[in-house]
Amino acid sequence: MENDTFDVRFMREALVLARDAWAAGEVPVGAVVVRNGEIVGRGFNAPISRHDPSAHAEIMALRDAAENLGNYRLVGCSLYVTLEPCVMCMGAIFHARVERVVYGASDPKTGACGSIIDLPAETRLNHHAEVVGGILADECGSLLSGFFAQRRGKGCTVAN
Repeated sequence: MENDTFDVRFMREALVLARDAWAAGEVPVGAVVVRNGEIVGRGFNAPISRHDPSAHAEIMALRDAAENLGNYRLVGCSLYVTLEPCVMCMGAIFHARVERVVYGASDPKTGACGSIIDLPAETRLNHHAEVVGGILADECGSLLSGFFAQRRGKGCTVAN
């Protein structure tokens, strides 16, 4: 299976988790960690419910993968996330030694893969991950837009 097919397949899995986040009252961002074509970690945004500012979808998926694999180093893994990772999440991704990051929508407010800052391009860092953005970007972005429209009282519901 080519990367494009994998990327769409696993981004769709991350979108399912993003919808779970919305249903839980969280900003709808979802993430999965994949190794050898198999999901080994799942997560969605949970900072509100967990009272934890670090409970971003990526962090939750990394924690789940590390627990499932019995190792905090996630060598050979890819992370799929519906929104461009922030600085905190990219730091965790680098420390975990994730090899590839695939994201959906760009984040013009906190994106650390080129939108605000480009951490993967920082040559002084000791680990780098391949980064691919824009996979199902419209679908990922629409989910976020719908969530915030609902919060502003415009009555949008969870996207299917």
